[in-house]
Amino acid sequence: MAKCDTSAKLIWQIAIPVPLERLFDYWPPEHYPLNSIQPGMRVTVPFGKSHKVGVVMRVMKASDSSVDLNRLKHVAQVLDTEPLLSTKDLQLLHWASRYYHHAIGEVIATAFPVALRQGKPAVLQRENCYGLTKLGRNTEPAQLKRAPKQQALLAVFQNSQQTFELADIAEHKAALKSLLEKGLLIEQPRQTVDTDRLEKPVGLVANPEQLHAIDSVISSLHRFSVSLLQGVTGSGKTEVYMQVISEALQYNLQVLVLLPEITLTPQLEQRFRQRFNVPMVCFHSKFNDSQRLHAWLSLQQGSASIMLGTRSALFTPMQRPGLIILDEEHDSSFKQQEGFRFSARDVAIARAKMLNIPVLLGSATPSLESLFNVTRQRYQLLELSSRAGNAIEPVFQILDIRNKPLQDGLSEPLITEIQTTLARGQQALLFLNRRGYAPVQICHGCGWVSRCGRCDANMVIHASERRLRCHHCGAEQSLPKQCPACKTGELQPLGLGTERIEQTLTVLFPGKNLIRLDRDTTQRKGALEAYLEQINSGHADIILGTQMLAKGHHFPDVTLVAILDVDSGLFSVDFHAGEKLAQMIVQVAGRAGRANNRGRVVLQTRQPQHPLLTTLIDKGYRAFAESALQERKLAGLPPYSHQALLRTHASDAQAPQAFLQAVCQLLQQNKNDKTLVLGPVSAPMARRAGQFRFQLLLQSAHRKDLHHLLDLVLPQVVKLKEAKKVRWSLDIDPVDLY
Repeated sequence: MAKCDTSAKLIWQIAIPVPLERLFDYWPPEHYPLNSIQPGMRVTVPFGKSHKVGVVMRVMKASDSSVDLNRLKHVAQVLDTEPLLSTKDLQLLHWASRYYHHAIGEVIATAFPVALRQGKPAVLQRENCYGLTKLGRNTEPAQLKRAPKQQALLAVFQNSQQTFELADIAEHKAALKSLLEKGLLIEQPRQTVDTDRLEKPVGLVANPEQLHAIDSVISSLHRFSVSLLQGVTGSGKTEVYMQVISEALQYNLQVLVLLPEITLTPQLEQRFRQRFNVPMVCFHSKFNDSQRLHAWLSLQQGSASIMLGTRSALFTPMQRPGLIILDEEHDSSFKQQEGFRFSARDVAIARAKMLNIPVLLGSATPSLESLFNVTRQRYQLLELSSRAGNAIEPVFQILDIRNKPLQDGLSEPLITEIQTTLARGQQALLFLNRRGYAPVQICHGCGWVSRCGRCDANMVIHASERRLRCHHCGAEQSLPKQCPACKTGELQPLGLGTERIEQTLTVLFPGKNLIRLDRDTTQRKGALEAYLEQINSGHADIILGTQMLAKGHHFPDVTLVAILDVDSGLFSVDFHAGEKLAQMIVQVAGRAGRANNRGRVVLQTRQPQHPLLTTLIDKGYRAFAESALQERKLAGLPPYSHQALLRTHASDAQAPQAFLQAVCQLLQQNKNDKTLVLGPVSAPMARRAGQFRFQLLLQSAHRKDLHHLLDLVLPQVVKLKEAKKVRWSLDIDPVDLY
C-alpha cells in the first residue's frame, strides 16, 4: 500500500468477533462522510482472508495511533445509518468484557441477534396481524381435540382477545394456516395500539404484602434499586410484576422481563397479553433468526413496550428503559456455560445501575448470593409469606423407603396416595430429574455396563427408540441384544428414568391419561404448549417429568406432588449441590395445591434424618438458607469469597496438565497471599466427548484482589506455548465446578 498523508486523518477502531482482547484499526471507506460515523454502527471489514462484521467503537486521530499506518486496510462497507447500540449499551458491554475477562469483539457480538451479526439490514418489517373471526370467538377449543396444536393456538387467541403478528406465533405456522382455512382466524392490517383509548383489564386486588411490594418498586421507578421479591410458590409474584409493569407503562417506559427457561414463556406470555394492551415481543432460542431480529429491533426502536426473553435477551437495547425483571432469579440457567460465560442476573443489575432504573428479582427460593446481599443492605427484601387467594400451603411428608418394596421406584404408600388423588378427580404430579428408560444397562452374567466410549459416563437406555444414548456428548448406538463382553449374559436395565416410570404408571393406572414432560417428549414445535393446554383443561390425570416441571407452571388441579428420588442430590462434590436440591424441592412442591384444594408433597428417601431435609421441611427455605450461609462463611466459600475457574481440555491427558502447571508458575510469580490457588485437578467428569478435562480454581476474599491477579496473568497465559495444545476458558463466579 502506498504511504498515506496522515495529517488530519481519522482511524476507526472496530470490535471484531474474534477471541482477542483488543480493537482493530481501519481507515474509513473511500469518500465516506467522516462526520456520519458514530460508535455502535456496524461495518464490514477485511480480516485475514475473509470479511467480518464488526462494530465501530471509537474514532481517533491517525496521529494518536501506535500501529504502522501503512499496514492499515479500509473499512469495506458501513452497514447502518444510525447506531444500533447506544453509549450506555457500549458502556455495559465494555464493563462485561473487563469483568468476565472475555474478548470485547465476542462480547459485543452477543448483544446482537444472529441476523445482525451476519450483516443483514436492521430494518423492522411491518407485518399483517391475525385475529379471531366471529366463528373463532364462538368455537370451543375442545371441538379441535383431534388437532391439539390448532386447539392450543385457538385457546391462545381466545384467552388474549388480541391480534398477533406472525413473528409472535411463527412456531405455530401449520396450525395458523389450518385455522385460517377453517375461517376461525382472519389476516388483517396491523394497527397501532392506542393505549389511552383501550379499556385496560383490571388486575387482581392485591393483598397487603403484595401492595407493599408493588408500592416499594413503583417508588423506585426512575432511579436505580435492586428489590428481591421472595414469595412462597403461588403467592402472586406474577401479579406484583404485572402491576409494577402497568405503572411503568403509564410513563411510556419499556420493560425487559427475563425468564430462565423457554418452557415458562407460553404461559407468562398469555397472561401478559391478556393484561397489557401494548406491543409485546418474545426473544428466545426457539425462534428463528428473522423472528429474533424482529423482536430485537422492536425493542431497540421503541415500537415494543415489553420484551419477554431468556438469558440471550439481556443485552437488547431499550429506547425508553424503565424496568428489568428477573423471574426465578436463583436459576442456574441465567449463567451462560460456554463462550462468554456471563451471569444474566449480575449483568442485569450492572445494566440497571448504568441506566438508573430499578431491577426486580423474584423467587420462592432466592440464591444464597441474593440473600447475602440483602444482609449487606445492597438489595431490598420484599416478602410474600402466604399463598394468594384461598390457596393453602401444601403438607410435606417424608416417606422412608429403606427396606420397603418398590415397584420400579414407586413405594406402596405412594401408589395408594396416587389412587386416592385420582379417585377425587384431581391430578398427581411425579418428579424425577432423569430422562430415558434407565441410566445404565448391565449384564447379569459378567457385570458389563453400557459405558460411553468418549465420556466417563454411562450410556442411557431409551427403550422406545431401542437406543443407548450418552446425555453428555450425544453419542448413541442400537440397544444390544446380547452382552458385547460375554455374549451370553442377560442384559438388564439398572436404575430409573422417566420413560420407565411412565411404563409402570401405565400398567398401574390403566385408562388414566398420563403426560410425560421431558426433553424427549417436547422436542417437536408446539408439543409443550399442547401438553400444557391438556393439563390445564383437565385432560390429564398423571403428570410425570423432569426439571421443566419445577419452574413457574400453574397447574390448579394438581393436589399431589411426589419427588421420587431425593437422595441423588444429597451427596455431591460441588458445594452448590445442597442449595440446588433445596430449591428444586421447594419449586416442585409449589406445583401442589395452587387452587382451593390443599396439596400434599411426598418425598421418597433413604435419608429421612438428613439435616437438609429436616430443616427444609420443619422450618422452611429461609432457615435452610441461613444455615447454608453460615456453613459457607465458616468454610470461606462464596458469597463470602470470590472464585474464578480455569478449565482446559485436550485429546490427550498430558497437555492440559502441562498447561495448568505453566499457569501455576505464572500465578506464583505474580500472586500475593490474598488469593488461593487450588489445583490443578481433573474435572469431576475427567473425560467428556473424547476430551481430557482439568481445572484450576482461584479464590479470594476480595473481588478486587482476584481480578487484579487475573489482569496481570491472563495476557501472559495467552502467550504460553502450552496454550497452543489445549482449549481453555475462564469462568468468573462459576455456579458449578463441573
